[in-house]
Amino acid sequence: MESIQELEAKRDALLGEMRSIRSMRRGTINEQYLPILLKGRKQAVKRGPYYVFSRYEGGQRQTLSWRLTTPGELEQARQDVAAYKRFVTLCQEFERLTERLGELERAPGELAGEKKRFRSPSRRSGR
Repeated sequence: MESIQELEAKRDALLGEMRSIRSMRRGTINEQYLPILLKGRKQAVKRGPYYVFSRYEGGQRQTLSWRLTTPGELEQARQDVAAYKRFVTLCQEFERLTERLGELERAPGELAGEKKRFRSPSRRSGR
Protein backbone atom coordinates (compact mmCIF):
# COMPACT_ATOMS: atom_id res chain seq x y z
CA MET A 1 0.00 0.00 0.00
CA GLU A 2 1.33 3.39 -1.00
CA SER A 3 1.77 6.18 1.51
CA ILE A 4 0.49 9.73 1.09
CA GLN A 5 4.07 10.94 0.55
CA GLU A 6 4.67 8.37 -2.20
CA LEU A 7 1.45 9.34 -3.97
CA GLU A 8 2.33 13.04 -3.77
CA ALA A 9 5.82 12.34 -5.17
CA LYS A 10 4.29 10.40 -8.09
CA ARG A 11 1.82 13.23 -8.76
CA ASP A 12 4.65 15.78 -8.74
CA ALA A 13 6.62 13.62 -11.20
CA LEU A 14 3.55 13.42 -13.47
CA LEU A 15 3.10 17.19 -13.35
CA GLY A 16 6.76 17.64 -14.23
CA GLU A 17 6.39 15.34 -17.21
CA MET A 18 3.24 17.23 -18.31
CA ARG A 19 5.15 20.53 -18.04
CA SER A 20 7.94 19.13 -20.22
CA ILE A 21 5.57 18.67 -23.18
CA ARG A 22 6.28 21.69 -25.37
CA SER A 23 4.00 20.95 -28.31
CA MET A 24 1.02 18.69 -28.86
CA ARG A 25 -1.98 18.35 -31.16
CA ARG A 26 -5.24 16.54 -30.71
CA GLY A 27 -6.09 14.66 -33.89
CA THR A 28 -4.96 11.98 -36.31
CA ILE A 29 -2.77 11.67 -39.37
CA ASN A 30 -4.36 9.89 -42.30
CA GLU A 31 -2.93 8.67 -45.59
CA GLN A 32 -4.83 9.57 -48.72
CA TYR A 33 -4.49 7.98 -52.13
CA LEU A 34 -6.12 9.85 -54.98
CA PRO A 35 -7.32 8.15 -58.16
CA ILE A 36 -5.85 9.76 -61.29
CA LEU A 37 -7.13 8.87 -64.75
CA LEU A 38 -4.24 8.84 -67.24
CA LYS A 39 -4.62 9.32 -70.96
CA GLY A 40 -5.23 6.11 -72.84
CA ARG A 41 -6.19 4.13 -69.69
CA LYS A 42 -9.62 2.94 -68.65
CA GLN A 43 -8.82 2.49 -64.97
CA ALA A 44 -7.58 5.15 -62.60
CA VAL A 45 -4.14 4.87 -61.02
CA LYS A 46 -3.78 5.64 -57.32
CA ARG A 47 -1.34 8.41 -56.44
CA GLY A 48 -0.02 8.99 -52.99
CA PRO A 49 0.27 8.69 -50.15
CA TYR A 50 -0.73 12.23 -49.27
CA TYR A 51 -0.79 12.88 -45.54
CA VAL A 52 -3.69 14.77 -43.96
CA PHE A 53 -4.00 15.92 -40.36
CA SER A 54 -7.62 15.83 -39.09
CA ARG A 55 -9.41 16.60 -35.88
CA TYR A 56 -12.98 17.03 -34.73
CA GLU A 57 -13.97 20.42 -33.36
CA GLY A 58 -16.98 19.81 -31.11
CA GLY A 59 -17.88 23.49 -30.71
CA GLN A 60 -18.03 23.90 -34.46
CA ARG A 61 -19.45 20.40 -35.00
CA GLN A 62 -17.13 19.68 -37.86
CA THR A 63 -13.91 17.94 -38.77
CA LEU A 64 -11.01 20.21 -39.66
CA SER A 65 -8.37 18.79 -41.97
CA TRP A 66 -5.29 20.05 -43.73
CA ARG A 67 -2.66 18.44 -45.87
CA LEU A 68 0.86 17.99 -44.53
CA THR A 69 2.97 18.92 -47.54
CA THR A 70 6.56 18.56 -46.36
CA PRO A 71 8.39 15.76 -44.56
CA GLY A 72 9.13 18.23 -41.75
CA GLU A 73 5.43 19.02 -41.25
CA LEU A 74 4.59 15.32 -41.25
CA GLU A 75 7.27 14.49 -38.66
CA GLN A 76 6.26 17.41 -36.43
CA ALA A 77 2.60 16.38 -36.63
CA ARG A 78 3.50 12.80 -35.71
CA GLN A 79 5.46 14.01 -32.69
CA ASP A 80 2.65 16.36 -31.64
CA VAL A 81 -0.01 13.64 -31.90
CA ALA A 82 2.18 11.24 -29.87
CA ALA A 83 2.74 13.98 -27.25
CA TYR A 84 -1.02 14.54 -26.98
CA LYS A 85 -1.63 10.81 -26.45
CA ARG A 86 1.06 10.81 -23.76
CA PHE A 87 -0.55 13.87 -22.14
CA VAL A 88 -3.94 12.12 -21.99
CA THR A 89 -2.33 9.06 -20.40
CA LEU A 90 -0.58 11.26 -17.83
CA CYS A 91 -3.86 13.03 -17.03
CA GLN A 92 -5.59 9.70 -16.43
CA GLU A 93 -2.78 8.57 -14.15
CA PHE A 94 -2.91 11.90 -12.29
CA GLU A 95 -6.65 11.43 -11.82
CA ARG A 96 -6.14 7.90 -10.46
CA LEU A 97 -3.42 9.02 -8.04
CA THR A 98 -5.43 12.02 -6.83
CA GLU A 99 -8.46 9.82 -6.22
CA ARG A 100 -6.32 7.37 -4.24
CA LEU A 101 -4.73 10.24 -2.30
CA GLY A 102 -8.17 11.54 -1.32
CA GLU A 103 -9.21 8.07 -0.18
CA LEU A 104 -6.12 7.75 2.02
CA GLU A 105 -6.60 11.20 3.56
CA ARG A 106 -10.27 10.57 4.36
CA ALA A 107 -9.94 6.94 5.46
CA PRO A 108 -9.56 7.21 9.26
CA GLY A 109 -12.23 9.85 10.00
CA GLU A 110 -14.98 9.00 7.56
CA LEU A 111 -15.37 5.28 8.01
CA ALA A 112 -17.52 5.73 11.10
CA GLY A 113 -19.61 8.41 9.37
CA GLU A 114 -20.29 6.20 6.37
CA LYS A 115 -22.04 3.58 8.48
CA LYS A 116 -24.84 5.98 9.36
CA ARG A 117 -27.54 5.99 6.74
CA PHE A 118 -30.18 8.59 6.04
CA ARG A 119 -33.54 7.68 7.53
CA SER A 120 -36.75 9.16 6.33
CA PRO A 121 -38.83 11.20 8.84
CA SER A 122 -41.63 8.63 8.69
CA ARG A 123 -39.34 5.87 9.99
CA ARG A 124 -38.18 7.99 12.93
CA SER A 125 -41.69 8.64 14.19
CA GLY A 126 -42.56 4.96 14.12
CA ARG A 127 -45.07 5.04 11.24
